[in-house]
Amino acid sequence: MAATSCLFIAMGLAAFLVPKTYAVAVMSVDLGSEWMKIAIVSPGVPMEIALNKESKRKTPVTIAFRDGERTFGEDATTVAVRFPKNSYSYLLDLLGKKLDNPVVKLFQKRFPYYELVADPERGTVLFQHDSETQYSVEELVGMLLHQAQEFAQDSAGQAINDAVIIVPGFFNQAERSAMLQAADLAGLKVLQLMNDYTAVALNYGIFRRKDFNETAQYIMFYDMGATSTTATVVSYQLVKTKERGFIETNPQLSVLGVGYDRFLGGLEIQLQLRDYLGRKFNELKKTPNDVFKNPRALAKLFKEAGRLKNVLSANADHYAQVEGLLDDIDFRMQVTREMLEELNADLFERVKLPVEQALKASGLTMDVINQVILVGAGTRVPKVQEKLTEFVQIELGKNINTDEAAALGAAYKAADLSNGFKVKKFVTKDSVLFPIQVVFERDMEGLSTPKQVKRTLFGYTNPYPQKKLLTFNKHQDDFSFNVNYADLEHLPPIEIDSVQLTGVADALAKNQGPNIESKGIKVHFSMDESGILNLVNVELVLEKTVTDEELEESTLSKLGSTISKLFTGSDEKAEGASEEKPVSSDESGKEGEEQKTDAGEQPNKIEEEKVNTTKTDKKPKVVVVKEPITAKEERLGVLPLGEGQLQDSLKKIETLNVFDQKKRRREVALNALESFVFDAQNKLHTDEYQKAATIDEVAQIKNTCSEVSDWLYDEGEDAPVELYDQKLSELRTLTGALYRRVRENQERPEALAVLHSMINSSTNFLAGARNVTAQAPEGGMFTPVELDTLDRVIKETKEWKQKMEGEQAALTPTENPKLTVKLITEKMAVLDREVKYLVNKAKIWRPKKSKEDTKDSEPAPNKTVGEEETVDEEGIVEEVLEGGEQEAEEVTTSTPPSTEGPEILALPPAEESVTQPQDHTTEQEHANEPSWLSSALIVCTIHLLFVLTPA
Repeated sequence: MAATSCLFIAMGLAAFLVPKTYAVAVMSVDLGSEWMKIAIVSPGVPMEIALNKESKRKTPVTIAFRDGERTFGEDATTVAVRFPKNSYSYLLDLLGKKLDNPVVKLFQKRFPYYELVADPERGTVLFQHDSETQYSVEELVGMLLHQAQEFAQDSAGQAINDAVIIVPGFFNQAERSAMLQAADLAGLKVLQLMNDYTAVALNYGIFRRKDFNETAQYIMFYDMGATSTTATVVSYQLVKTKERGFIETNPQLSVLGVGYDRFLGGLEIQLQLRDYLGRKFNELKKTPNDVFKNPRALAKLFKEAGRLKNVLSANADHYAQVEGLLDDIDFRMQVTREMLEELNADLFERVKLPVEQALKASGLTMDVINQVILVGAGTRVPKVQEKLTEFVQIELGKNINTDEAAALGAAYKAADLSNGFKVKKFVTKDSVLFPIQVVFERDMEGLSTPKQVKRTLFGYTNPYPQKKLLTFNKHQDDFSFNVNYADLEHLPPIEIDSVQLTGVADALAKNQGPNIESKGIKVHFSMDESGILNLVNVELVLEKTVTDEELEESTLSKLGSTISKLFTGSDEKAEGASEEKPVSSDESGKEGEEQKTDAGEQPNKIEEEKVNTTKTDKKPKVVVVKEPITAKEERLGVLPLGEGQLQDSLKKIETLNVFDQKKRRREVALNALESFVFDAQNKLHTDEYQKAATIDEVAQIKNTCSEVSDWLYDEGEDAPVELYDQKLSELRTLTGALYRRVRENQERPEALAVLHSMINSSTNFLAGARNVTAQAPEGGMFTPVELDTLDRVIKETKEWKQKMEGEQAALTPTENPKLTVKLITEKMAVLDREVKYLVNKAKIWRPKKSKEDTKDSEPAPNKTVGEEETVDEEGIVEEVLEGGEQEAEEVTTSTPPSTEGPEILALPPAEESVTQPQDHTTEQEHANEPSWLSSALIVCTIHLLFVLTPA
């Protein structure tokens, strides 16, 4: 009854009791080759998998176009069986690649029914959909990401723009840039591109924070997905980090070594099985046509091979059967698990190779690996587990969700990167898979041709994010250098960027003199958390010896420039100093010591170096002068979408999005109208609606529903959405009075029972309050006016209730009610307000001390004698504040047994924070309170439990 009472009170006071939500939701997208999983973090919904429209937790990565309509997921896979050329899957491997890439050639071999052409400007892959329409890979991936955003927004109930997107760890610079452009086309702000194995490792670590200490623990994650397999060695340990100006101890995961096979996965097993079934069908010779030359038949076999692969993972044998495979001929054949393993024997022999690569890269052996954990659907194949166990010689771990671990780990990272949430810090350090080097030419004495010099910028397994500094100290004129991948033994050098530096000679000529020494051209690089290489800036660094007078003049000049910027409103901000590892361009190739540099240096910015000086001798001082050098960066290899192409793609996608929105809007309106008609017709056959309706109402509603139903099946299928809305509005108006009468008749008895209980509890509270006040010396906690006011409200409520119940009883069920639930709720709110006022007053009330007690009592510690005890005047509104805004809303999440879950706090804006009233009463003062005060508080507590306890 108390919960029901609170329900009806909330109905009347909803506007005051609903807390505000400030934090902005974030999302993560695990966009695999075959399946897509989306996770969200929002206030009250932490680290939850977003469901698709079929209420499933993962969605096929398939997009289809048919008859002017675009479909995704399950609907698209249905189209793929009948019209395989019009549906697109396994797109991830095509990102950032030219048409002549071996990976693209393999895709064409696997799916021969697609028509691929080269982009005339970039040479990248285009799908020739029809004679007039082409789709780039970035456009198709962007559409899938936009669909993921819609799923996330539907689950969170609010707009989501910030996302962490998961990519394979072996993605290179071009592939990562292509994914970022696809996210731009989807309208997403990418907080970070996160490697799949790093996201899995983070999800594993956040639930086991208490298991880590200063000693490193080594875990291997073995992930076999649809198209690739990776093995990753990760270390977990506690490290000291500087957070918000304080030294903290936080757990850190470091990726030590990665091994991968880009073409080993469940898809290859499925294709082998598809081709085997196709050969067996051709051997039957039931038709002269070849099944491999019919795209629809090949698509049917591909789907059946996928189903068969999954069934044989848990069963020893099963039948493959396809109805009307080719020329209306059915196909049925028994396949055993042993046959499947024989077909893919060469694939299973490659299972151990990624593990060997990962151990070699990390410099560790299996003896120090604590556990090997399986990830990815491909690891469910029994033969894969058997081969892996033979090699690692330890029991395989299956204690994480193989499908959702990456998405949930990336969602935690998204919350960490977002400004709207506060999470427990978990440091992640990733590892470079493709070494990056700088190649330049240097003139050598005695040689007619320049010498080519190579310097490694980011070596294999170097951790990132990280910054590097490269110094050119032999160049006196403009020059250029290239950035490419290093140590690719089996491949020719793959170039990334070409950088042309200009203004070198002018900068050197500008700073000539006997007291100036050049320290070379400093080129600053960074590899961010997404694994993207960036050229930060280039500058000429010189050391200049100056006297005290020159230094003072330079300081005054800088001060004047600063004041000028303040008044001119310049918003340029120098970036904070950060550590960069310098890479020398000398032939020795030795790395120098780490130094702090400023990536945001202004021209002629002077930094004073510390020199040894004495109090008596004035020695010249050395300052550092930095001159900016112009750097023109040109992308080599696979080019990104140009500005014109990007705008064209945005228009194309926006047109499709608008069409889909109109389609969904029409479907929703049609379903709403059909559901309302069906519901209204069913309700008229129930007793409660027949009693509350007049004969004319029943006849009119039945006739109107029949007319609308006939219209829907005859002419309404192609009607505009506005007409659906109009007819639905007319039906709601027609049935509104009847539905309100029935609803009132259903809810009124319960509301009256709650009001009756409130009157009784308020009467008991009033009696207790009068008794407590009468016992109190020198006046009680409540004044007579306050008690009389409550007494008057109780009497008025009783009289009103009796009067209205009599008037309502005199009405027939078909008449509109006089005693409504809204009126009852309003009366409950008035009564509740008066009682709550007295309850809050009792909570903050303190008895007055007599003069004798004041003289005899000892002063409290740290309190001046004679100081008055203050009473918090805000205490009377304490209850309202507790139900309203908070400093920070703690968000919890379900965790595995005996593990520690992540803590995510949704933070409101600072200016919206509310300071709660505090009780300054000491324990000694509570001990001196008279016994009758305890009785009063008990009465108040009883009332709160009976009336105000939340449901």
